[in-house]
Amino acid sequence: MKIGTVEVPSQLVLAPMAGVTDLAFRLICRELGAGLTVTEMVSAKGLVMGDRKSRELMTLGSDRPAAIQLFGTEPQVMAQAAKLCLEFEPQAIDINMGCPAPKVANNGAGSALMKDPQLAGEIIYAVAEAVDLPVTVKLRKGWDKAHPNVVELAQIAEQNGAAAVAVHGRTREEMYSGHADWDCIRRVKAAVHIPVIGNGDVTDVQSAALLLEQTGCDAIMIGRGAMGNPWLFRQINAYLTDTRVLPEPGIHERMAVMLRHIDRTIQYKGERTAMMEARHHAAYYTKGLRGGAGFRRRICQMSHFEELAKLAAEIAKENAE
Repeated sequence: MKIGTVEVPSQLVLAPMAGVTDLAFRLICRELGAGLTVTEMVSAKGLVMGDRKSRELMTLGSDRPAAIQLFGTEPQVMAQAAKLCLEFEPQAIDINMGCPAPKVANNGAGSALMKDPQLAGEIIYAVAEAVDLPVTVKLRKGWDKAHPNVVELAQIAEQNGAAAVAVHGRTREEMYSGHADWDCIRRVKAAVHIPVIGNGDVTDVQSAALLLEQTGCDAIMIGRGAMGNPWLFRQINAYLTDTRVLPEPGIHERMAVMLRHIDRTIQYKGERTAMMEARHHAAYYTKGLRGGAGFRRRICQMSHFEELAKLAAEIAKENAE
């Protein structure tokens, strides 16, 4: 797949998820088959005002190709922020018009922009004019059930210079409940000429294949399905390229990847912060394992990586085949 001039080596994209898709996790997913990754959302206003955390979110390292995702409501501020992103050498700029979080949407950004197609178009145009990079846009089905206007927004995005759109098949009103409506992705694909990335409810090889078949989309964006399960990219790639069905990872590989994930987080954020975040990630890596609940309680008491490494060995022994 190509997004503008950017070659994406697989049909799989790691979705931006606040508090999840930091550099450490993106690199893990990259190694296991993600063709394109997107950073956690960065506040355009915060970036322009020199916020240190905003800059930290944009660190890409060897994670390529990657897009930096911006959110905001003012076209010129978004354009200025996009220019500031160039220092970090991303391959694309992604505009968040899909985030349902109240702290974002209640301020008019994220999915709230779907209620204002004119402003949405102005923002996309301003960013596309500001940088010589492909600009992508993350959309939802619409704001609510009464206003499923994603086809209109996708056309506006294309008309204003977007190189691709990603479509999550739920409205903002639905948040992450119920089932994603893949038909709206199909309708977007039929309505625009730029690549369409389908998103929503892809949790295994079968759902990935069905999404492609039912919508005709160009690529698949995977979010929550990859949490604690980055092997999903490897499994889907194997099926799409060679029709191979790979087995689930063994317990030793699961623990090794979990430890590598947290160890990298320590490198980028320090042990204190990384071990706090490890509680969240470990809950997913140990989901469904024998003794998982007890292990997760112990993880919440840990403050050093060595403790986690010892516990991972216990988990592997307890769940050895």
